Amino acid sequence: MTIPNIITIARIMLVPAIVWAMLHDRMALAFALFVIAGISDAVDGALARWLKQQSEFGTMLDPIADKAMLVAVFVLLGFMGHIPSWLAILVVSRDIIIVAGVLVVFVAGRPFEIAPFWVSKANTVAQILLAALVLGLLAFELEAEGLTMLLIYATAILGVVSALAYIVEGFAVMERDVKTAENEKLPTPIEREAAE
Repeated sequence: MTIPNIITIARIMLVPAIVWAMLHDRMALAFALFVIAGISDAVDGALARWLKQQSEFGTMLDPIADKAMLVAVFVLLGFMGHIPSWLAILVVSRDIIIVAGVLVVFVAGRPFEIAPFWVSKANTVAQILLAALVLGLLAFELEAEGLTMLLIYATAILGVVSALAYIVEGFAVMERDVKTAENEKLPTPIEREAAE
């Protein structure tokens, strides 16, 4: 087990602690844990590169840790009325659609890797900023309605666009594989001559 992977696992273990803090109205604690989780996300990636301990397991685990934390926070913020419930539903639905699409392609026997789109990275940044802002405002009993609404709509727009980008790319991969399979079935000129 590498040091970066241990840090990532520790970040996953922070998720139930953040959930507990939010459910018990310990918003200062929830905010502090969220910030720690965010810092650990940057640290484990930097350490993996510095120590040359990048691994397939770590590459798979890191986004799982990020999504687990963000989905949990957004669901609770929506449930508690601190952000619009439709945004929480959108965030969760986007991830479900992407995961379901990958599973469908995998089950169909066409596994593929897609590098994260810039819009997807921007969406993740917007989600983190919004969650941190709302938790921070609740922790210190402050208000920033204008900035909050800006991040809400930015997160929503980027979420929809990134989901559509993955859907389009998924269909493109499927279409390319179908065409490749069809081309492989076509007889070569020599085979056609032999058949004649």
